[in-house]
Amino acid sequence: MSLLLRISVYLCLCAGVPRVTLLSWLPCQFTDEHVFLNPANLTETELRPREAALQFGQAGDAPLNPHAVTFLIAGSKLDLRRFLEETEAEHLDCELRRFSTDGRHARWPVTGATGYNRWFSCTLRHAQGLFTVTGVLRQPTDQPAPGQHDYHSWPAIADGETLTTSVAVVIKTRTPSVRAALASQQKLHCQFAVDHRGPNVTVEWHRQRRGERTRLFSHGARSGRSEGAGVGPRGLAGGDASYGLPFARITSGGTYVCSVAIPPLFVSLDISLHIEEPPRVSLNVGPALSLQEGGERKVSCEAEGYYPLDVEMVWSVQDPAALDGRGGGAPPPQLLQNVLLSSHKRNHDDTYSLTAFFLLRAAPRDSGRRFTCSASHRSLRAPVRKSFVLTVEGERSSLQCRRPPHGGGRAPPDRRVLFRPQSPAAGPAPWASPPSGCSRCCSRCCCCSRCTQRENTCR
Repeated sequence: MSLLLRISVYLCLCAGVPRVTLLSWLPCQFTDEHVFLNPANLTETELRPREAALQFGQAGDAPLNPHAVTFLIAGSKLDLRRFLEETEAEHLDCELRRFSTDGRHARWPVTGATGYNRWFSCTLRHAQGLFTVTGVLRQPTDQPAPGQHDYHSWPAIADGETLTTSVAVVIKTRTPSVRAALASQQKLHCQFAVDHRGPNVTVEWHRQRRGERTRLFSHGARSGRSEGAGVGPRGLAGGDASYGLPFARITSGGTYVCSVAIPPLFVSLDISLHIEEPPRVSLNVGPALSLQEGGERKVSCEAEGYYPLDVEMVWSVQDPAALDGRGGGAPPPQLLQNVLLSSHKRNHDDTYSLTAFFLLRAAPRDSGRRFTCSASHRSLRAPVRKSFVLTVEGERSSLQCRRPPHGGGRAPPDRRVLFRPQSPAAGPAPWASPPSGCSRCCSRCCCCSRCTQRENTCR
């Protein structure tokens, strides 16, 4: 191969390496555990948070932080960094813990492995919840396993000590928390990788809800048998154990657990599925409501079909000056104080409904005002609003109307014309123009609603 060709291949390889592989170390918290028997002969665990670092390199590398416990990942066939999706160190939360096998022992089948190992777990979470990655770190040792309760005799780890490890198993989810609407389809992501071929792996899915644990799926690589549904067998061969939920119901909510067992290890990830259904909001009146002065009407706003509890409902009223854009001095919407709430109604599909209502008494000052019902729920990015505009008509008079004079000015038969009231100071007006305070005119007489004392009959 020519020198120019070698340079070209090298540049192509470098260009294909993700930027995350340059990550040399991560600051972490090592949650150490001290297990002991208390005076009552009961086992207690004391958690001790310690400063630690996850460092990538070669065996014998000096620690980048000499004051922290350094977990040096060296000579591993699994690169933990490639599961981090080029995320910068400041967006990752790293936690290290000791890992107990509960006394189970099995030789880890990789080249150069010794008979015994100490195990640690490393969990990396994205700061914005985009993914969670858990890796199991293996530290070879010549000390045999201490037995079933191995946590009673874990060796001490000093500050500044370096532990040379390799990554044995990785499990990852891109859906650590999911919000799902009713009747929707969901895919709960779960991916795993092992540092050797042909592992004796068992993949399972469980759902935990209200204290009950239900197995949804199980597959054993050695037997080749699967129980349950939701996971594709072809995907399993490549490490894809994602679970498909075909139809979300209220009872679908809960914690879904994706687990991978490779003796002597058992690793799992929790995925929270939250069922959220937005409310359907409606009023018992149309967008325009007309009432006679002094009239009353019960106005209701119903939010139905939402899940989970609770929903917040408020009524507000806005002045007409704020509706037609007249200046910046218009008052903001004001909350109504005479609103009552019904009790929550549980529907047949386990969703809920709630009604907010009030008694509206029509007053002239309310004419033209907009009344708005706002419903807020955790499933909504913004509240749902439904409104109506109130028109208050004048109070009808009990005065008897005269027939119009014969001749000109007679209104056409069966015709009803609406007029806006004029100034009370206006004088008598001909039939074609009703007197001040009159609100309507029909073909047989002029019906006055708020006639003045001087103009108490229609002409």
